[in-house]
Amino acid sequence: MDRRRFLATASAGAAAIAAPSLVRAQGAGPIKIGEINSYTAQPAFLKPYRQGWELAQEQANAAGGALGRKFETIFRDDGGKPEDAVRHAGDLINAEKVDLLAGGYLSNVGLAIGDFALQNKRLYAASEPLTDALVWAKGNRYTFRLRPSTYMQAAMLVEEAAKLPAKRWALVAPNYEYGQSAVKWFKELLKKAKPDVEFVAEQFPALGRIDAGATVQALEASKPDAIFNVTFGGDLTNFVRQGNTRGLFEGRQVVSMLTGEPEYLDALGAEAPVGWIVTGYPYADIKTPEHLKFVEAYKVKYNDYPRLGSVVGYSTMQSIAAAVARAGSVDNEKLIEAFRGLKFNSVFGPAEYRAIDHQSTVGAYVGRIALKDGRGVMVDWRYADGAKYLPPDDVVRTLRPAS
Repeated sequence: MDRRRFLATASAGAAAIAAPSLVRAQGAGPIKIGEINSYTAQPAFLKPYRQGWELAQEQANAAGGALGRKFETIFRDDGGKPEDAVRHAGDLINAEKVDLLAGGYLSNVGLAIGDFALQNKRLYAASEPLTDALVWAKGNRYTFRLRPSTYMQAAMLVEEAAKLPAKRWALVAPNYEYGQSAVKWFKELLKKAKPDVEFVAEQFPALGRIDAGATVQALEASKPDAIFNVTFGGDLTNFVRQGNTRGLFEGRQVVSMLTGEPEYLDALGAEAPVGWIVTGYPYADIKTPEHLKFVEAYKVKYNDYPRLGSVVGYSTMQSIAAAVARAGSVDNEKLIEAFRGLKFNSVFGPAEYRAIDHQSTVGAYVGRIALKDGRGVMVDWRYADGAKYLPPDDVVRTLRPAS
């Protein structure tokens, strides 16, 4: 078939002839994703995350991939360092010739990759970094984010905190972008919901280096009625142990971001703090069809139960595959347009990347911690749809200069 006849046939809609030719025009090699994350710095979350990602990629490829091509992910470990993440991003784009960037765990690292994406005009599908700056104050055309942000999770928790009789609040959070952002929004939103509350103490220990005894002592000295906690990982474990030992939590309500995630409850075991109001993932009790299907496939592949990291990795890869299919191309600009307003099916149900700020509407589970068989679990939980915990568009436009 000569070129003129081919073009005429394709434009006339002869899909049986045109589709294979279009696939060849896009290239026969894999669709390459450059994934950057803090694998050695945050293994409790990121080992399950990578397993979830690889399961989703395996399923996508078994279904034919996209554009007649398979997906391939090149993973890089930033060690929790923004400068290493940027170096990897440059190598992935320039040497590995990836079609897009993805990943990120720590908020400061995510912001560094987001800035790289802006400077180099390349798509970045952020999975985990929670700071609102990623999509608002420092948001840009090239960066999208999957997980519910600090604003969204603070709003979910404030809904419960506002029901408590507590007036005097103390706050503890890691001293970097994520912790500062979470505290800012919790204070602002709780004050709006209950104007008579006061914040009597704030502790910002260094990430990964909390002096838990001193932190607990300082919080206790302020005599709060309730505590808002944002620590996670090893810092959370140390904080809970010292708080239990010194009686910090006795007679006080604690509202805590992320603590209901299996990654952190598993580490606490029987020391899990009963009664805390948390965001998390009650994986064993979610019976929606999409979740049951995911859990079964995950158990078959890994002989293990999923953690929240598994969900985030799986859903990020799912959304990338959906965007490529929608774009019908791996052209950078076409992919960006495909992500804007993209509707996709996450493990938690239907979600969308909002066109106005590139934030997805994937939600989170809110409940309380209880002990069952010697380990912490979430009870009395509900699913908080992310779309319901974002400010209206007119407010977003004031928060996001790029909108």
